[in-house]
Amino acid sequence: MAHADAQSTTFNRVMLKISGEALMGDQGFGLHPPTVERIAREVKSVHDMGVEICMVIGGGNIFRGLSGSAQGMERTTADYMGMMATVMNALAMQSALEGLGVFCRVITAIRMDEVAEPYIRRRAVRHLEKKRVCIFAAGTGNPYFTTDTAAALRANEMACEAIFMGKNGVDGIYDKDPKTNPDAKRYEEVTFDEVLAKNLKVMDASAIALARDNSLPLIVFPLDEPGGFCGILEGKGTYTRVKA
Repeated sequence: MAHADAQSTTFNRVMLKISGEALMGDQGFGLHPPTVERIAREVKSVHDMGVEICMVIGGGNIFRGLSGSAQGMERTTADYMGMMATVMNALAMQSALEGLGVFCRVITAIRMDEVAEPYIRRRAVRHLEKKRVCIFAAGTGNPYFTTDTAAALRANEMACEAIFMGKNGVDGIYDKDPKTNPDAKRYEEVTFDEVLAKNLKVMDASAIALARDNSLPLIVFPLDEPGGFCGILEGKGTYTRVKA
């Protein structure tokens, strides 16, 4: 079902949040270059519409801090390792975007000046104004915070008008897992409070609260549908909108 309010003119600047798992294709681990390039083409199609794009990519295809700490590793160390994984994914995406002729900057919350820029808000805003894609890596720079929270934080700092959350295999938010429950019901629209109350597992609770408190809409859409990202900006496609 198309929503008339998601026209290409509605959004001038958006945050695209994708999981690290989205980059691994069918491999089950690591990076799958054709999949990275396919997602880069989706980003380029939206960039070509004149939309300014921020990105945050998870690191779960390489290392997950939570699962590392569950296996006896000290949580803070495990989380920093997860942040490093997001930098690797960001560099891969930067390479794919630049291969398509899209200017791009990787900006990290942990300084590593040889491979990326440190996060300086005003400089990042200037990159967006110059139509460069900004990929924010290394989360918030702090352990105990997920890349979901980093996406909500950076989206607010960059004055994005919405967070687009690309999911694999699902076309929105359901009341239960549609892969294991054929009777799962998809929401067209849902409030942030409902997401928290019903534990709908879209983003973690701190990210949802950050988006809610700053009235930042969240749009959950299928990332593996060709043309899905730009289609939604043109008012087409299926997705769920989370609003205050």
